[in-house]
Amino acid sequence: MSSPGQYVVSIDQGTTSTRAMVFDRAGTVVASEQLEHEQIFPRAGWVEHDAVEIWRNTRRVAAAALAAVEILPGNIVACGITNQRETTVVWDRATGEPVYNAIVWQDTRTDAICQELAEDGGVDRYRKRTGLPLAAYFAGPKVRWILDNVDGARERAERGELAFGTIDSWLAWNMTGGPNGGLHVTDVTNASRTLLMDLSTLQWDPEICAEIGVPMSMLPEIRSSSGVIAPLRKEGALPGVPLAGILGDQQAAMFGQACLEPGEAKNTYGTGNFLLLNTGTEPVYSEHGLLTTVCYRLDGEDARYALEGSIAVTGSLVQWLRDNLGLISDAREVETLAKQADDNGGVYFVPAFSGLFAPRWRADARGVIVGLTRFANRNHIARAVLEATAYQTREVIEAMEADSGVTLHTLKVDGGMVLNELLMQFQSDILSVPVVRPVVNETTALGAAYAAGLAVGYWESTDDIRANWAQGGRWDPSMPDADRAALFAGWNKAVEHSFDLA
Repeated sequence: MSSPGQYVVSIDQGTTSTRAMVFDRAGTVVASEQLEHEQIFPRAGWVEHDAVEIWRNTRRVAAAALAAVEILPGNIVACGITNQRETTVVWDRATGEPVYNAIVWQDTRTDAICQELAEDGGVDRYRKRTGLPLAAYFAGPKVRWILDNVDGARERAERGELAFGTIDSWLAWNMTGGPNGGLHVTDVTNASRTLLMDLSTLQWDPEICAEIGVPMSMLPEIRSSSGVIAPLRKEGALPGVPLAGILGDQQAAMFGQACLEPGEAKNTYGTGNFLLLNTGTEPVYSEHGLLTTVCYRLDGEDARYALEGSIAVTGSLVQWLRDNLGLISDAREVETLAKQADDNGGVYFVPAFSGLFAPRWRADARGVIVGLTRFANRNHIARAVLEATAYQTREVIEAMEADSGVTLHTLKVDGGMVLNELLMQFQSDILSVPVVRPVVNETTALGAAYAAGLAVGYWESTDDIRANWAQGGRWDPSMPDADRAALFAGWNKAVEHSFDLA
């Protein structure tokens, strides 16, 4: 049982920023510090991050979060990590230096590698073993690209000099000592996003690794999502604090939303949208373009699985409106503009900037705005930007219901965009189900904190997680059925215009 002066720290390493958050036993945010990092676009379709900058920011936010509320490391009982998934780092074990920038999950440069692998067995060549289609999204082909394109990298990897990891592994290795004894680990949720792990054994698949071209000596050890891994290094902001939880960001949000029973689902509205449905201890394989993934695994228990629908561009479309078009100067302005239009004016925006993810998986798609007339103005475009997120979510939910046989009665939501009231109401309307937001919206960081805290007995069981969850907002559908059907038909027509443009 914890004392009132004890807390859990969560490192939330996302696509655009790194955050450290301190939580108390009630799951309340006690402190939070955040730093953005550079988005690097070397050419169209390529997205990179500087892994060293991310590690530097992680140290800064961890120290700042504790300093902000004058908490000493001795009051922290555990640390959890949650991370942008699939983003790939390859580094030198001896120096800790990355051999190349981190290749981000949104990056599409590995399309050709995936097409080459699909010549034998099609895009579903590894789906039965990994739960995933062959797509540029996943980490395995990104490792192969680095080994094929960085001078000497493959030879160094074959000699055992290089390590591969998703961002959780990179941070965990550095936080536990780096070149001086850092642990090279990942968890089952992140490993399930590489295309290299067998879903049934929860171990790396030697045959797939060989075929994709990734030496197994590079791979981290796969651990549970919740379980003590190692004490953090003495020189850091959290000396001696046990690292006790790792979860990919979307699985962490499931945990934070207390979606712990089969049939429970959540949708995270971030850079992209990620909808997960807990399917219990058996993986459910999709026939409708969804991913089968590990939901979480507690130490000593069977893994829980999920169906996932991943949408590449939602919140980042608002960023694009701000940074590339200059239509708004702050992300929150999109709602103000959209509210000035009674409807979308016939305008649809399909944000297929790097192809379309679930359930369509069209790498050849590109972004389009359709239905423009002289009547259309920036208010309609702002509204179309928000509506695109809701339409894409409905597509994924329909696929999920078809695969699982489970009908969604309520959608739990979290992430930055759920503060947008117009979007949440439209989401409820287009789905025809209630949409519910929790009091603590930062469910990704909270989920990693729960995983770490459970491992050290700060929380006694998952019952504590359920007890902490509380509703913070609710939207009920009010749109006539005919309007809903007409709007969604318009969206489907618009999406067809995005095909074959790459």
